[in-house]
Amino acid sequence: MDRSSVVLIAFEEKENLGIRFLDAVLTDAGYQTVIIDFRRDQKEILEELLHWDPLIVGFSVVFEKHLYEFRELIHFLRREGLTCHFTVGGYFASLRPGEFYEINPEVDSIVRFEGEHTLLDLVNHLHSGEEWRKVQGIAYKENGQVICNPLRPLEPDLDQLPYHTRSEFKKFALNKKYATLMAGRGCIYNCIYCNIMEFYKQPPGPVKRIRDPVKVAEEIKFLHTHHGCSIFLIEDDDFPVRAHNYPGWIEDFCMALEDLHLSGNIMWKINCRPDEVEQEPFALMRKHGLYRVFLGIEDGTDTGLTWFKKQATVSDNLKSIKILKDLEISIDFGFMLFQPRTTFFSIRANLEFLDLICGDGYMPVHFLKMLPYLETRIEKELRKEGRLTGSPGFLNYDYPDSHLNDYQDFVFDTFHTWLVDNHGLANLTKWANSYLDVYAFYYPKHSKSSEKYVELRSMISSANRFMIRTLTELADLFESGDYDMRSDKRLIEFRKAIQEQHELSKKVIQEFMSRIELLSLTHKLLLTPDQLEKNQYGEDNN
Repeated sequence: MDRSSVVLIAFEEKENLGIRFLDAVLTDAGYQTVIIDFRRDQKEILEELLHWDPLIVGFSVVFEKHLYEFRELIHFLRREGLTCHFTVGGYFASLRPGEFYEINPEVDSIVRFEGEHTLLDLVNHLHSGEEWRKVQGIAYKENGQVICNPLRPLEPDLDQLPYHTRSEFKKFALNKKYATLMAGRGCIYNCIYCNIMEFYKQPPGPVKRIRDPVKVAEEIKFLHTHHGCSIFLIEDDDFPVRAHNYPGWIEDFCMALEDLHLSGNIMWKINCRPDEVEQEPFALMRKHGLYRVFLGIEDGTDTGLTWFKKQATVSDNLKSIKILKDLEISIDFGFMLFQPRTTFFSIRANLEFLDLICGDGYMPVHFLKMLPYLETRIEKELRKEGRLTGSPGFLNYDYPDSHLNDYQDFVFDTFHTWLVDNHGLANLTKWANSYLDVYAFYYPKHSKSSEKYVELRSMISSANRFMIRTLTELADLFESGDYDMRSDKRLIEFRKAIQEQHELSKKVIQEFMSRIELLSLTHKLLLTPDQLEKNQYGEDNN
């Protein structure tokens, strides 16, 4: 077969690391690859595919909520006459291939779990005309039956993979370019709401693998030197702060950054567990560019944390937050105010916890609802209890207390823009923190950043305390049962006050960001040519 192009279709709001590792492996093997964002118009995608006439199209269905949108796209492409091989990857297709085929019967194969070697093997078989159904690690349907071939082992040495391919390097904050990368894959923990462990434990091989810290630093150096990137978002589910098989990983990583003359020139962000935060290693990382940490806090009560299987306590969480605040490392966090065992009592306890950690304005209040993702223990528990509602990709649940259902619905309706929208206050506030972090890092002699942090945190504190106070008052009202969802004037007033506070807070945060941006441009003019080069090549090259 002469065709040698491969088209990969994926959700790419940010760089999809999974699909870009596949792309890199295929490119190294000599195939011409194209990545298309699946959010593009279906007709545009069809035109691209007709132009490339690919040997195979791979669909990366990362999020369950996109199951049906991908089904519609695949059905459209088949209806328009595309007959080439369609393969699919992602959590749902990997963990439940039979159920996936029930939803989307028009795909030829499923590449299960880690796909770099399996997809290349599949493409090689298709290209040479060999029987592709014998490829290890795939599933397919034959004579009405879903056949799952033996699974391919996980890649034991992640440094054997090529650097993942990159899209156009985009600006992060104050005209600084950023890049994403990984230091490891997998997670050894098994929280009740997460399916990462389930995903990685199915194939043979170690669930958690980490890269050589020197090679991670060398990749950062390459991106810094050749592409002018100065902000690095390390996207591991659990950064190797406490690597059981490499206890000195952090020290070696920071030493490599120092040896490569990166310390003081780059900033980086990680994700980790709260109980992994300790003073000494985080002070070392802070010294070498760590500026932000995402913590999976999730709950503000010991009862909730125990049920979540977090293997941490409220005391652990408060200790980690204090360490990061003392080191002046920015914090982002995950929190699930609503979960299957939520009561009005737990709501109040969690709001008190949020007030304790966010009342000072160090970070914005943010929360979600725990959703029953496939193959999580919470999904199985709710299914056993008969509480699951909705369809695959949109599974949900209600509470036995109808007033709690009403409270949850009203909260997510009135605070939706604030909490979820890209232009909402929660996201905007995180960007304001990023602007100030970048400004303070690159213009330390001019920034007077301590004063500006005080100013920003005062703004954030005001919005946080309004939200927590409002959520508490709403909890009192809904628990009383003395309300009417359709016409209660108090609820109308709450809705109006929330909208007004959101717009007011947005305005002051936007004005603050504009001032920081203007100050950064002003201070750049004060730098000498040598200082400009040290200051990440100057913004002209960023």
